[in-house]
Amino acid sequence: QYDLGYIETQPILTPSKFPLHYYSNAIIKRSFDFLFSLLVLIFIATWLFPIIALLIKLDSKGSVFFKQKRYGFHDEVFECIKFRTMIENEESATKTTSQNDSRITKIGRFLRKTSLDEMPQFINVLRGDMSVVGPRPHMLLIDEFYKAKIGRYSVRSLVKPGITGLAQVSGLRGDTGEMEIEMKKRILADSFYVKNWSLTLDIVIILKTILLVIKGDQKAI
Repeated sequence: QYDLGYIETQPILTPSKFPLHYYSNAIIKRSFDFLFSLLVLIFIATWLFPIIALLIKLDSKGSVFFKQKRYGFHDEVFECIKFRTMIENEESATKTTSQNDSRITKIGRFLRKTSLDEMPQFINVLRGDMSVVGPRPHMLLIDEFYKAKIGRYSVRSLVKPGITGLAQVSGLRGDTGEMEIEMKKRILADSFYVKNWSLTLDIVIILKTILLVIKGDQKAI
């Protein structure tokens, strides 16, 4: 969160200034997030949500939605909303998802492959907890574990978490069996996003996300 500078030959540390630290950029991003989410909820969610809700109810017992606490902007905790993709279990907040996880339901597997399980997070965006594009929010225990291991990790909290992000459209998601190496790559992508944000970059990431939803993301589990 600091840049190295010099006064003549004397090195000094100055607080880093990222694009979204500027009020004008923050207003542009929030306005885009609000309008984009409103359009999605009005023109897509109004007919898609009832269909998904019915399929979830027919597939397994339990709530349609799944809520989990995540760290957000400046590490403030919020409730992240998703469609439920697993049978209801007590390990949902302590055990990460793995390949061929027996807890995932049939419709849940489809929702994960197409990332449709993330759609309710547009409600989080309207509330101001999240952004359409930004670093993906992790389970609390994952954040707490990696903060001590990866130096750049805290940079993620300098912007709101997103429904989609640069790391996700770059193929950096899912359990590869080498989670620490994979996480370092994700943090590099998230750091690049925070330091180089632009509305154009957000739009490119959204377009790439739409293509992944259409094709189905093979790394989604």
